[in-house]
Amino acid sequence: MGASMQSARLYLLKKPNARGIEEKITLKYSCKDAESRQRIYKATSLGSATTVTPGITAQEYADRRAKLAASLPDNAIAILTSSDTKYRSGAVFYEFHQEPNFLYLTGFNEPEAVVVIEKGSGEEYNFHLFLRPKDARAEQWDGARSGEQAALDVFNADEVLFLRGPLTTYTDEYEVRRYIAKCSGLGRFFRNQDAPPNDFQVMIKGSKVKPLNPLMHELRIRKSEAEIANMRMAGKISGRAFTNAMRRRWTKEKDLGAFLDYDFKIGGCEASAYIPVIAGGRNALSIHYVRNNDILKDGEIVLVDAGGEYGGYIADITRSWPINGKFSDPQRELYEAILRVQRSSVSLCRESANMTLDKIHEVTEHGLKDALKQLGFDVSGDAIQTLFPHHVGHYIGLDVHDCPGYSRSVPLKTGYCVTVEPGIYVPDDERWPKHFRGIGIRIEDSICSAALVTCPRLTPGKAAQPQNLSLANLTPTSA
Repeated sequence: MGASMQSARLYLLKKPNARGIEEKITLKYSCKDAESRQRIYKATSLGSATTVTPGITAQEYADRRAKLAASLPDNAIAILTSSDTKYRSGAVFYEFHQEPNFLYLTGFNEPEAVVVIEKGSGEEYNFHLFLRPKDARAEQWDGARSGEQAALDVFNADEVLFLRGPLTTYTDEYEVRRYIAKCSGLGRFFRNQDAPPNDFQVMIKGSKVKPLNPLMHELRIRKSEAEIANMRMAGKISGRAFTNAMRRRWTKEKDLGAFLDYDFKIGGCEASAYIPVIAGGRNALSIHYVRNNDILKDGEIVLVDAGGEYGGYIADITRSWPINGKFSDPQRELYEAILRVQRSSVSLCRESANMTLDKIHEVTEHGLKDALKQLGFDVSGDAIQTLFPHHVGHYIGLDVHDCPGYSRSVPLKTGYCVTVEPGIYVPDDERWPKHFRGIGIRIEDSICSAALVTCPRLTPGKAAQPQNLSLANLTPTSA
């Protein structure tokens, strides 16, 4: 939920020449010697175990690029762009957030950069990094830039070129130009079509364009041990912040939100993973309520959906608790019903269960429907879609909704990381039992799919369990 630019997310296939032979598009600069093209981290003093970003080594980034290259056809190139610096107004900018695919392949966390993965034949490929040059005057204002040497030695680029402003368009292929400018996020590099071509335009001229997203999704969907460790750290820090927040009494949504943001950061996270939901009382009936500027009233529930970010990887947690420290009977009954269903759904997040997120959603719907019926709800017709209007889960990772567009009908495998977040939101409508109206409760954890029986939680589960609510000076008994 940062202000990031859409990725280039495309790869370009070489166009056959007049003789029907695919020509390799070459760059107007020399490649380095054969040794430098090897897909291992350079034997510098840094070594392959050096972490480029928290928990992720240079070797892992190199392995990711090698996997992407292996998934490309021979004589193809993949192009990805970094995020731009986004401005709120005038010279006031938003906090920079790197484009996730770009970060996944490089670990490079600066704006105004382009990555080109140039695939030859077989396993051979080259990693080209276009970036801003070192500039003492600019760095005096905006901070240090990595520059060429770091791009070679730290980020393992085979070749480094400098971007000195917007690139100009040069292509005879209208459809290619339209696709790139409109859909890929590369439009900012194409300005004046009358200017002579430079290396970048020559490289893509006459190429066929295909989306890169499907290939990137296949790489990113299954998390490595290092990625899971980062997500577990984000969950651990975020869970502690939630527990600390639940130990206090709050009168304003914005104060609770400010405390969580502070505690995420002081605990070790770089930032909040997304704009949180801090919804007191009936505000919880809006799934993405983010104004967070209302009063928290005694006797109502506050629903908090928030999480921290560590090493670029996020935690996604939702907890709901009584503002005054004690559940009323209806609040407790609804809370415990949702919690039972959540536990059951979490247990299905393992490879041996052969479940998909869509199937888990169906199981969750049935479980909530049965629980609500026992509480006196009329669940006929479209009742469950009204009371539980969102999907039970989504993929998580570098994005809050990771690999957007990746099917939720794919069976979960070991290393898939998802959320499980059942919730019930009871409108103020005569259709529903009066004592439940206006209550919104959601319980969400981040889960890493396991091979067999256990499903490791990436976020602590204690705060969601009624018997442990005493940690937050709460009790599941009536007021």
